[in-house]
Amino acid sequence: MDIVLDNLGGYTEAAWITVELTLLSFAAAFVIGVLIAAFRVSPVVPLRTFAVVWVETFRNTPVIVLMFLFVFGLTKVGVRYSFFVSAVIVLAVYTSTFVAETVRSGINSVAKGQTEAGRALGLTFGQLLGVVVMPQALRTVVAPLGSVFIALIKNSSIAGAFAVLDLTGFYQRLYTETEQPIPAFLGAAVAYLILALPSGWAVGVIERRVAIKR
Repeated sequence: MDIVLDNLGGYTEAAWITVELTLLSFAAAFVIGVLIAAFRVSPVVPLRTFAVVWVETFRNTPVIVLMFLFVFGLTKVGVRYSFFVSAVIVLAVYTSTFVAETVRSGINSVAKGQTEAGRALGLTFGQLLGVVVMPQALRTVVAPLGSVFIALIKNSSIAGAFAVLDLTGFYQRLYTETEQPIPAFLGAAVAYLILALPSGWAVGVIERRVAIKR
C-alpha cells in the first residue's frame, strides 16, 4: 500500500474534483428534475409529453453513451466544452430523470384532499404545486433523493474515461505510471467509500429533521 500512501496528495485532489463534479451535477439535476416532475403532472398535454420523452430517452440511455454523443457528437456542429463541463452536463441530464421520477412519486403521495381544497380556494395549478404540493412532496422523498445522490457519486467515475482527473482518472494514471493496479484501485475505492458513507449519514439526518409528522 506504499503506492497509496505516497500519493495521498493526488488522491485528495482527485477526491475534491469528484466532490465538485458530483455537487454541480446534482444541483443542476435537482433543478431540472423538479421542473420535469412538474411537467409530468401538468394539465398541459405538450408539457407532459415533453417530460415523458425526456425521462424515457435519457433514463434508458447508458450514461457513457450520452457522454460519447455529447463530447464527440456535438463537436461536429461546433459545440465544444471542456471535458469537466461536459461531464457535469451529461451527469445532470442523466440524473435529472431519476430526480424527476422520485419527485413525481412524492407529488403523488400528497393527499388528494389537499389539492382539492387548494382548487376550491381558487389556486392556479402553479400556485397549488408550488405552495401546497411540492413542499410536502420534497420532504417525503429525502431518502430516495439521497440514494440518487450517492449513485451520482459513483456515476461520476465516467468522467475519468474522458481525461478528467477525478478519483477514477487518477487511479488510471497511477496504474499506468506504476503498473500496480490493485493498490491504485483500492486507494480509489476507499476514497469513494469515504465520500459515500458520510453522504448516507447526512441524508438520514436531513430526513429525520424534515419528516412530516403524521
